[in-house]
Amino acid sequence: MNIKKIEHIGIAVKSLEKSRIFYEKVLGLSCYREEVVPDQKVKTAFYQVGNIKIELLEATAQDSPIATFIEKKGEGMHHIAFETNDLENNLKIIEKKGIRLIDKQPRPGTEQLQIAFLHPGATHGVLIELCEHPYE
Repeated sequence: MNIKKIEHIGIAVKSLEKSRIFYEKVLGLSCYREEVVPDQKVKTAFYQVGNIKIELLEATAQDSPIATFIEKKGEGMHHIAFETNDLENNLKIIEKKGIRLIDKQPRPGTEQLQIAFLHPGATHGVLIELCEHPYE
């Protein structure tokens, strides 16, 4: 498996509008993209910090994974995403090594990425997202 870089860090927030005040007014960052992902019931805002992105995640429905996360753990770091090549094959390799997968097949994510999550119970409590830029 080849991890190319940390692609982004996902942070669960109750309100993008309120959270943007901190990231923009206090940290001085600029949001370069907002995106709604209906099937994941999430609205996102992206900030570039060096070569790593910060993805703020706001639930768009009470039954979304982000709403559930915030209800159980509160706002905060939700996941870390690693960019890789050949995501589909890497998922097979990881599963053969006994790591529990949330997604056995890649699915569409934000910014035209293909994504898949590894279960935090198998990754020492951290939700890991693997992603691939399919057009690179």
